[in-house]
Amino acid sequence: MQIRSLITDSSKGKGRRKLASAAVLAGALMLSVAPMASAAPTTSGGDIESITISEQKAESAVEYWTPERMKAAKNADSLVAGKSGSAAKVEAGKPAKVAGHKADAAAAKKAQTKGGKTRATQESPVSHIGKVFFTLGGSDYVCSGNSVVSANESTVSTAGHCLNEGPGSFATRWVFAPAYENGNAPYGTFAATELVAPTEWSNGGDITYDTGFAVVGTSGGSTLSDAVGASGVAFNQARGQYYTAYGYPAASPFNGQTLQSCKGYASDDPFGQTQSQGIPCNMTGGSSGGPWFLGSGSDGYQNSVNSFGYSSVRDTMFGPYWGSVIQQAYQTAQN
Repeated sequence: MQIRSLITDSSKGKGRRKLASAAVLAGALMLSVAPMASAAPTTSGGDIESITISEQKAESAVEYWTPERMKAAKNADSLVAGKSGSAAKVEAGKPAKVAGHKADAAAAKKAQTKGGKTRATQESPVSHIGKVFFTLGGSDYVCSGNSVVSANESTVSTAGHCLNEGPGSFATRWVFAPAYENGNAPYGTFAATELVAPTEWSNGGDITYDTGFAVVGTSGGSTLSDAVGASGVAFNQARGQYYTAYGYPAASPFNGQTLQSCKGYASDDPFGQTQSQGIPCNMTGGSSGGPWFLGSGSDGYQNSVNSFGYSSVRDTMFGPYWGSVIQQAYQTAQN
């Protein structure tokens, strides 16, 4: 993805920086979204918005995403134009961690589909990390996501802009393809039955809260967690920690076909206009929604997602701070 300069809102006289159309390092971002046809949005607790998806539409989503359509899906990083964030301190509650869920060997074998042998890549596929495909505004897009531990054993974390316009409508034909590599989805696809986002994102487009969760159906009769495992999650943690981030960057010099990773210590937004943190990373459009794990490797607690980047801050990926609001969104999805 080619990074451009920031847009300055001169009408406000203060030169407030906004996210430029191509200033997003991590991307299947979306605007001009088509309304969800299956149901109207419902709110929960005033802070969380969700939408349910009929079984029929979930099944049609699985059928829709052929390998050809997956390959042709856009990384819509330019559609984040004009988004800004809240500089107010994110509400933080008591630090919390929820341990992960190991895949069930029998369920994993049952869920796997036939496919070619995976190729050697910068990162070998990780069973619980995958690509996200969805439709918005009549166009097909791609993001990244991760299976997280949940009471329903069927929850995927991603960026808020990977399932909702922010502000605006929710996506359609939303599916998760774990361990995707070079066109091969060894566990098949898991279609969303519910999409959940904080209202700070879904109603306000606040990039500080750019996280969403999808509840998915089964594949081959197996729940997502049993088939591929599920990462532990952590909320309200100390800032400035060491992270490992994963995703499927699709814009040059990447092609979106293999899993990539970045590692480094997090630092605050240098412009102070969001509460997001940045880590050293040159991943490009398509990696949005990929998980950030505390520490090294993919077996730690997830604590953020790939969200955006600034054109004037070279090779830095920003992710939202997972405080109480995002924790509430997670609780709504997992239950």
